This record gives sequence, structure tokens and C-alpha cells, in this order.
Amino acid sequence: METPGKEIFFNYMCLRFYYCIFCSAKNVWGFFVCLFFYRAFPMNFSSSSSNSSPVVRDDLKNAIFKNIIIVTLCLFINYINATLLYTFTKHEIFKMNPRYILFIHLVINDIILLTLLTLMYILSYTIYIYNVSLCILLILIGSSSNFNNPMTLALMAIECYVAVCFPLRHSQIITVKKTYIVIVFIWLISALYLLPDVFIALAKEPLDFFYSKIFCTRPNIFRHSQVAEKDIIFNAVFMVIIWSTLFYTYLQIVFTAKSASAGARKARNTVLLHSFQLSLSMLTYLYFVIYYELTALFPESASAIRFAMMIFINIIPRLVSPLVYGIRDKTFRKYFTQHLFCGKAFH
Repeated sequence: METPGKEIFFNYMCLRFYYCIFCSAKNVWGFFVCLFFYRAFPMNFSSSSSNSSPVVRDDLKNAIFKNIIIVTLCLFINYINATLLYTFTKHEIFKMNPRYILFIHLVINDIILLTLLTLMYILSYTIYIYNVSLCILLILIGSSSNFNNPMTLALMAIECYVAVCFPLRHSQIITVKKTYIVIVFIWLISALYLLPDVFIALAKEPLDFFYSKIFCTRPNIFRHSQVAEKDIIFNAVFMVIIWSTLFYTYLQIVFTAKSASAGARKARNTVLLHSFQLSLSMLTYLYFVIYYELTALFPESASAIRFAMMIFINIIPRLVSPLVYGIRDKTFRKYFTQHLFCGKAFH
């Protein structure tokens, strides 16, 4: 086990390292990346060194009320997303378009993530603590879905960029086969990001730990400093690549849109919406940072804070995809609204 002095020194050196990389770059993104890691880094270590997250249990009335709200929102959003998925599978025009394939991959990840988050929220009230191995499985699946979304959004921005800037070569560069290969590649990257956490836990934790019961949160399971170190480096590279991709594609589309058709201007607006979606998606990376900061200020309101963050960080952002494509895209809207309002989605 690392000594406190060594850990403090390591924290300091890493903070200085990221400060030099990001804050010295005189641009807005550098500032926000630096701010994120300055706030997230100490929290990763403090949460890693603790055995449990601060949890306050509600009385029966509040517990029932909160779970009804969460489940209702989950069912409503998942119904919309399931209708989007049904619409995609029923019409060949969407299956042969890489843009809609990437979109539906985003929707599938949203369904998986929202379902697991809601399930874990309900379990936190009903069972409260449960098997560590089951918790690890749920966290890995949910984290993979959450991690996939930023990469999918970046690829959708690239698709818009190719469609606008290289219209004659778009059908050659962006094909259905290549799209499915890239989706497999996305899941492989997610696995490479998450599996080291499991290996570290297997190496560091006693065997009895995996048969024990615990309140299921990521900091409670992967609580070693090596996991935090890996997350810092991986998330830094990941965020820079994703945001650089969106920024570059947006600028290229903007320059093209000045002298091009309305389609280019629509693509520009679409990339802006992707950026907004990505911003919402990135909030999940700050979940525990915000949670611990707020509970430190308002310890009596820990349960209310967790409930509010569940809604505004984990649930509401799942509505963005239906709004962007299910309503905004004319082609998809034609079929989507038909299935949604005529009740044909599950027939």
C-alpha cells in the first residue's frame, strides 16, 4: 500500500503535469480540461481510498415517491427510444444509411445505460447491498454504453463532415460495412478501457471480496489508486481526441456552408447538436465529483442530491437523441411519429 506522503507527492506531480499540458495551451478547451482534472483528480484518489460512498437512506414514503418518478421517466424515454429502434428495423432506407446506423447505435447504448441505471437505483432502495460480482457486471455493461456514446457522436460528426466536404466520395468513404466495423471497434476500445479495472481489482482484492455484498457504486468496487491513475490518463487523451474531432469537423463544415447549399448549413447545426449531446454525456464523468462536493456542503441532503443528479445527469440527457433525429430529421420523423402515435411500434 502506498504511503500518504508518496500519494500526496504523486498527486501534486500529476496535477503539475496536466497543468503544463492543458492550461498552457491558450484556448478555451485547455482551460476546461484542466479544470476538470484539477477537480476530478483528488476525488478519484479520495474515493479510491475509502470503502464506501456516503449514503443516506430515505423513509418509506420518500423512497416510493422517488422510485416511481425514476421508473416512470425510464419507461417513457425507453418507450420513445424503443420506437426509434423499431422504426429503424422496419425500413430498409435506414438500414442502408451509415448515418442512421450510427444513430441507432447511440439509441441502443442509451437504452442499455438508462435501463441499468434505473435497475441499480431501484436495487439501492430494495436490496440496498448486493453481490460484488453482480455489481461489477452491471457497472461494466453500463460504463461501456456510457463510454461508447462520445465516440459514436464523434463518428457522426465525421460522417456529416465527409457528406458536406466530400459529397462525391461520401458513398465510397462511408459505407455500411465500414460503419459496422467501426462500431465493433468502439466496443473493443470500451473493453480496453474497462477491463484493466477488473484486473487491478482481481490482483488487489482478496477472493472473499467478490463474494461479499456492498452498496454498488464504481468507487466502492474499483477503489485503488492505480484505477484512478489510469482513468486520469485515458480520460485526458479521450476528451482531447473527441472534442478536437468535433471542433475540426464543425469548422470545416462552417467554411463550406458559407458558399454551399442549405444541406451544409443543416450539417453545421447537426454537429452543434452533437457537441451539445457530448457535453451532456460528459456530465456523467463528473457525477461523483459533483456528488461528493454537494454532499460535503449539504450532508443532510445526500439522498435528495443523488435523486436530482440521477434525473438531470443520467436520465434527461437520454431524451436528446429522440429530439435530434426522431423529430428534427424529416425522413425519420415521417415513420417515427407514425409508429409512436398509432401504436404500431410493438405490433
